[in-house]
Order: sequence, then C-alpha cells, then structure tokens
Amino acid sequence: MPSPWRLEARAMIALALPMIAGNVAWSGIAATDLLLIGRLGSDAVAAGALAINLFNALLIFGMGLVTAAAPMIASERGRKRHSVRDIRRTVRQTLWCTILFVLPAWALLWHSEAILIAMGQDRDLARGAADLMRGLQWAMLPFLAFTTLRNFVSALERPVWALIIMLLGIPVNLLAGWVLIFGHLGLPAMGLHGAGIASTLSSTFLFLGLLAVTQIDRQFRRYHLMGRFWVADWPRFRAVWALGLPIAITLGLEVTVFNASAFLMGLIDRASLAAHAVAIQIASLVFMVPMGIGQAATVRVGFAYGRRDAAAVGRAGWLALIVGTGFAVAAAVLLIGAPRALVAIFLDVNDPANAHVIALAVSFLAVAALFQLVDATQAVGAGVLRGVQDTRVPMIFALFGYWVIGIGVGSILAFPMGLQGVGIWLGLASGLGTVAVLLMWRWSRREQIGLVTFAAPQSTAFASA
Repeated sequence: MPSPWRLEARAMIALALPMIAGNVAWSGIAATDLLLIGRLGSDAVAAGALAINLFNALLIFGMGLVTAAAPMIASERGRKRHSVRDIRRTVRQTLWCTILFVLPAWALLWHSEAILIAMGQDRDLARGAADLMRGLQWAMLPFLAFTTLRNFVSALERPVWALIIMLLGIPVNLLAGWVLIFGHLGLPAMGLHGAGIASTLSSTFLFLGLLAVTQIDRQFRRYHLMGRFWVADWPRFRAVWALGLPIAITLGLEVTVFNASAFLMGLIDRASLAAHAVAIQIASLVFMVPMGIGQAATVRVGFAYGRRDAAAVGRAGWLALIVGTGFAVAAAVLLIGAPRALVAIFLDVNDPANAHVIALAVSFLAVAALFQLVDATQAVGAGVLRGVQDTRVPMIFALFGYWVIGIGVGSILAFPMGLQGVGIWLGLASGLGTVAVLLMWRWSRREQIGLVTFAAPQSTAFASA
C-alpha cells in the first residue's frame, strides 16, 4: 500500500499541475498585451506599465478577497465531503463581496491620469496610461467573478475546466488586441485604448465561459450557484471578509511593492521603466509555478484542516514547500543562463534604439534569478498557512517585509548609493527574503501556536489565528 506521503504527493501534483498551467495561461494573456503594446514602441510600453501596475494594485487586492472562497470550500468539504448548501453560499457571498469592492475601484481608476501625475510620473506617459485604463478598468468585475468560479472548481479538485477556458482566452485576447490596437477587420486603430478594451473583452469571455461550464457540467450544476443569487447570507458574507481581507491586504502589499518599484523606476528615466516592465513580466511568468503550488497547497491543507487531521496538514504543507523550492532552483538557472533570449520575446534586440532598455532588463533579470528561491518560499508558505485559515499574522509579516525592508533597502540602494534600477531590484529581493523566513518560522511552529490544535469542536466562523 502506498505511504501517506506518496498518496499526498500524487494528490498535490494532480491538483497543482492544472493550476500552474492556468496561472501560466493567465500570465500569457498579460504577456500578449505587452507583446502587442511593444510593437508601438518603448514609450507605449512605459505608459502601459504605469496603467497596468495601477490596475493590478487593485485587481490583486480583489483577487486576495475572493481567494477566501478556496480555503472555506476546502475546509467544508473536509468536514462534510458532499456538502452543497454551504459551498453554494460561500460562492454567492464571495461574488457579492466582489461587486462591493469593484464599484469604488472603478471610480478610482477613472482618475488614473491625475493619480499618476500626483505620483510624479511623466505627464505624457500618464496621459497614455489613462488612455489604456479607460478601456481596461471594466475588466476587473468579470475577471474577479471568473477567479471566484475558478476557486470553486479548484476546491472541488476539478481545476482543468478553468485551465481550458484560460487557454482559450489567450487567442481571444490576442485577436481582440490585434484588431483594436492596430486597426484591422475594418476597425480604426485605437492604440493603447484598444489594448484596454481587448483585455475587458477577454476577461468577459473567461467569466462567461466558466459560468457556462458550472451551469452545464453535472457535477457543478447540482450546486445551483446562480439560483436566488439576490438572497443574502450575512454571516457568510462577513466570514468571507474576515478571512479574505487579510489575504487581500497581504497580496496588495506584495503587488504594490512591485508597483511602487515601477513608479520609482519612472523617477529614474523612461528606459529603466520600460526595462523594468519587461523584466517583471518575465519574472511573473516564472512566478506562476510557485503560485499554483501554493494554491494547490491551500486546498490540500484545507481538506486536512476540515477533517481535523494534524498529520495530514503537515504532510500537505511540507510537500508543497519542497516542490516549490525545487522549481525555484531550476528557474534561477534559466534566468541566469538565457536572459537576452527571454527579453527578445518582448523587444526587438536588433533595433539599436532598444539597446539600452535591453541591457537594463538583462541586469534586472540577474537579480531576479537570485530571489527566485525566497519568492517561491514565500508564495507557497502563504498558501499553506491559508489552508489552516491563518491570514492575519502573514499580513503583518508582509507589511514589514515588503514595505519596511523591501522599499526601504531598495530606495537607499537606488538613489543615495547610486545603483538606480539594480538597487531597486535588490531591495525587492531583500523584502521577499524577509517574508519567506518569517512565514517558514510560523509554519514550523504551527502546532505550538495553536494553528492546528483540534482539542475543541471546529468553529464554523472561519476565524483566522
């Protein structure tokens, strides 16, 4: 009979692989945007980077909020394998939370040009960024609704459907961008604004596609997710916010530290900002793997947590951390060994006008290779702690690591010490390393601090430690 470790490894890999592929597909959609915008020139890339970073700051916060659905559904299934009503309520109230979050986010993004100028960004670049944002901002609601449904199908251990929809979304986004940005099929060339509209169309496709699956597939249809959608469940609504808000803040702190680094790059020069946009896109593609492992770990740890099995909680968490660390080593080798080839995906390396931007991007990727290990560790570490519904303390770790250490060290190295863009990237590495160490410390002491102590009946309030 296979050992419990081997059985857990099989279950973890079976769940993680389609989630990783889905994350790569999601990043691939973003990459096609940058690929098309790159054909408009380096200034367009820089303006696009400002808009996308501002948009992602709010989008990732929203994604953190709806991520609460995954551990809540997994824990419920661990407690009661064939639960329907509680899972349906969790999905519905997560969608309610999404709508409540998106409305003020839309109002804020409508004024993106003024926001970017207030941050000290170049006025021409801010104007171009606002042009893109007026088409992009509407993508937030359908994408967060899609993410909620993706958490639902993943917690039911059927993430392949979300992967299929996301793979189909890549050509949809590419075609929409090609038509709207450059003006094909009889439509006018809309430039950056067309890129934003293309993203909204592709996000709508993702949501409607996965919604159709949940209404057609027999195993999903029995949950009746959209039936009586207007019926409130206030205790569940509050539970989503209680668990999801710390996750949202944690992810928000992480993504905004990268966004802040982009704004700091904008204070250096346009070439640094454009190079940063390319390097971040490459690093983001690589990050999709540990991110997927962390998502799978949340579900696997959540199952064990729901059935009150402390040994299984430990197995699921440690296996995820081992696999994530192994991948990080391979990713570092790739970034060190072939940085120019990776940059060439986004910029024409034979164009002399791009030479300085390419050189900067290659130097940034050298630093990115160094922090792959800690980046993977903090991503998976956060995932395993979410499985035991521990979200508040990791939020504090993120605040200290990303903003006190990451931005503090990066700003000192970049400006007073004269390292400029490389200094900012070294600061990012130090912040990620700090968070990784703190999360590993907390996970290793999970039983001593009561995260998986099951002496009393399990609460249904989904409270976090």
